[in-house]
Amino acid sequence: MTNQDHPNVVSECLGLPPNHMTPAGLQSTRVIARRRWMVTVLNVATYLGLLTWIGAILASSGWSGLDALLLAGFAIGLPWTVLGFWNAAIGYWLLRNTSNGLARVAPFAKAAEGRSAPLHIKTAILLTLRNENPSRAFQRLSVMCQSIEATGQGKAFSYFILSDTSDPVIGIEEEALAEAFAVEASSRRTVYRRRTDNSGYKAGNIRDFGRRWGKTVELMLVLDADSLMTGETIVRMVRIMQTYPRLGILQSLIIGMPSKSAFARIFQFGMRQGMRPYTMGYAWWTADCGAYWGHNALIRTKPFFDECDLPVLPSDKLLGGPILSHDQVEATFMRRAGYEVRIWPEEAGSWEENPPTILDFIRRDMRWCQGNLQYIHLLLEKGLLPTSRFQLIWAILMFLSIPAWTVIIALLPFIAHEIKSSAQAFPVTLAMALYVVFMTMHLAPKLAGFFNILVNRDRRARYGGALRFLCGTAIELVFSFLLGAVTTLCTTIFMAGLLFRRTITWSGQARDAHSLEWGTAVRRLWPQTVFGLALTGTIGAISPTTLLFSLPLTIGYAVAIPFAVWTSRPALGEWMARRGICTLPEEHETVEEIERTKGPATGPVAVVKEIQDT
Repeated sequence: MTNQDHPNVVSECLGLPPNHMTPAGLQSTRVIARRRWMVTVLNVATYLGLLTWIGAILASSGWSGLDALLLAGFAIGLPWTVLGFWNAAIGYWLLRNTSNGLARVAPFAKAAEGRSAPLHIKTAILLTLRNENPSRAFQRLSVMCQSIEATGQGKAFSYFILSDTSDPVIGIEEEALAEAFAVEASSRRTVYRRRTDNSGYKAGNIRDFGRRWGKTVELMLVLDADSLMTGETIVRMVRIMQTYPRLGILQSLIIGMPSKSAFARIFQFGMRQGMRPYTMGYAWWTADCGAYWGHNALIRTKPFFDECDLPVLPSDKLLGGPILSHDQVEATFMRRAGYEVRIWPEEAGSWEENPPTILDFIRRDMRWCQGNLQYIHLLLEKGLLPTSRFQLIWAILMFLSIPAWTVIIALLPFIAHEIKSSAQAFPVTLAMALYVVFMTMHLAPKLAGFFNILVNRDRRARYGGALRFLCGTAIELVFSFLLGAVTTLCTTIFMAGLLFRRTITWSGQARDAHSLEWGTAVRRLWPQTVFGLALTGTIGAISPTTLLFSLPLTIGYAVAIPFAVWTSRPALGEWMARRGICTLPEEHETVEEIERTKGPATGPVAVVKEIQDT
């Protein structure tokens, strides 16, 4: 093999075409190959180094069954943390020079700038619903319609409301709102369709659209009931898609909207900081094999409906039936079909709402867990590119790592006892250093995002200044540890139930702020409380020092019930908003589209009210 042949071999190994350019002509495959090899080497070296480190600690007093179990749990749980660290490190490096960094990650973005000519490509905006609050969903759709019209490009868009609602009362309201929206949208094509069953769940809902109307448009913008996007952002994304015909999916970076719920406010404050560097780093090396998150994304209809049909897993198999987490599978199929899948990792007018309570958050997480684990049946799917196949594996590991860490935490009393009774000196300094390094790596995406804001005066001002931002940062870090304890035990219990075919289905989600009752919290979270009290009490009795250092990982179990109740209080969220705690830039800057969703209903919602009043 000659040196000239080598780049082709590298490209083939990493799932890249041999002509040295990606399908859309956006990047050199040689550049992407170098990036992926670099990320691979960094991750493997770090992973092996940390395994060697903990191995040396465990071997200090001779190997036991407990040591072997700890090493196995660490080996399973570690990969997600390692890749998250390197994604964040690369992302932070790119964020230091925003314009140049974005150009490296999103070479397609230049196509969105400086264009005023009419769009020549037809786009369908799809609003998918299932037992949601229809008033708020249609209000957001109305805001987006008005925002698109303000760009002067409204003629290029049509609107499809795709309902899987099973509640007849909600269905009647949807129909009235859809009729009123059609009046507001005037000459724009508007279609409301409500299925009698929700076969295939959301993916089946969109597939039904494809069979009926998919050939009439070239692009579709998929929205959830809580989605909100600016017309400017939508038009910019369409310009990119029409400039690059081999771009199959363009996923916007979705950020959380300001919320009255304390839980949602704190969660999305931290999520926003972590997503920026993480997504920049992730998009840098995945490149043409990017992610699709199921909404707020533009999709090319023909290859999607021709090549991305999801298989229905045999019902007699564990985790069988329709695939719940459809998005990542569809992204891998789109890339297999010869089209690029790209993330636009820029905060640019694309929002969603996060669950208002921890119980709503857990319910959503369970669906993702089951859906991601279903990918086990797709790992041998023919024709997938190596990077795409790795993404399926990675999505599985995201949840397999959770019970691994839960087992390690459950073993802490035994670890404390073994250390105390060991005849040889335990390498405390070595263990503490590993603990600090691991926690830093675990928090790296958020820490990178926080630091990126703090080092720049203008960015700090967007969050209300340095003091408010630091206050929010401290609150969010404590919150994230408490939340992690509660949710990981729930996920572990749920995954155990999956072995006995206790599954979950896709249904409507709560979006509005509401309080949890103490009784509800006790019924749902008593296992965490019992586990936490037993764990901290036992560790404290054996070694108060070990308990002190374990509190970030263990205290969340014990306080799960009051944590769930207090963070659900809308009054707490409103108090935080008044004092500028965990605020977002959208709360300090006027964003017209968000402002229109705050007040009394406008657009089709108001029209329906007028009809009802008369």
